[in-house]
Parts: sequence; C-alpha cells; structure tokens
Amino acid sequence: MMTTTLRIALILVSLGTFAMIMRKIRQSRMQIESAIFWIVLALVLVVYSVFPKVADACAGLLGIYATTNFLFLFAIFVLILKVFFMSIHISQLESKIKELVQVMALEEKKYEEEKR
Repeated sequence: MMTTTLRIALILVSLGTFAMIMRKIRQSRMQIESAIFWIVLALVLVVYSVFPKVADACAGLLGIYATTNFLFLFAIFVLILKVFFMSIHISQLESKIKELVQVMALEEKKYEEEKR
C-alpha cells in the first residue's frame, strides 16, 4: 500500500517532469521522439499514484510484497532500459561520424590532388 506522502511525491515529480519536458520541446532543445519516453514514464507514474491499486496489482503479480519496492524496481528497470537504448543510439552515431570523417578525408585528398 502506498502512503499519501508517496502518492503526492509521485504526482509532483511526474508533473514536474512533464512540465520540464514540454518546456525543453518548446525551446527546441529536445526532439519530440526523445521526449516521448519521458512523457510516457511521467504518465505511468501519475497512473500509479492516482490509482494505487494498479501498482499494488503489478507488485502482486511479480510477487513483491511492498508497493514501494515495486516502484523502485520499476524505476530501476526503466532507467536501465533507457541507458541501453541510448548506448545503441550512441554506437550508431559513432559509426556515422566515423564514416563521415572518412568521406571528408577522401574528399579533402581529392581536392588537394586537383589543386596541384
């Protein structure tokens, strides 16, 4: 069972996260594709805090006695997933950068040869 304090804290954190993400999108500092993850996470936390029976049921399905333990496990799992997908994205970007550097080097060499 979630305490009222925990429920209020979850709602405040979720709404704060949602507001911050929307502000970053409006300032063009974050793409909508990247923000979707955080918006969905904030909405899930709001659902868990407004309807604590949902979090209790999820905890029960996983065999977790305390709902707060489930919330911590959920947060850790979601953040690990986010880090994993960010690592994949970074690897893809590094490959693209490497390819672009090689193309630029070839173009520069070609330009230097034509200049002579």
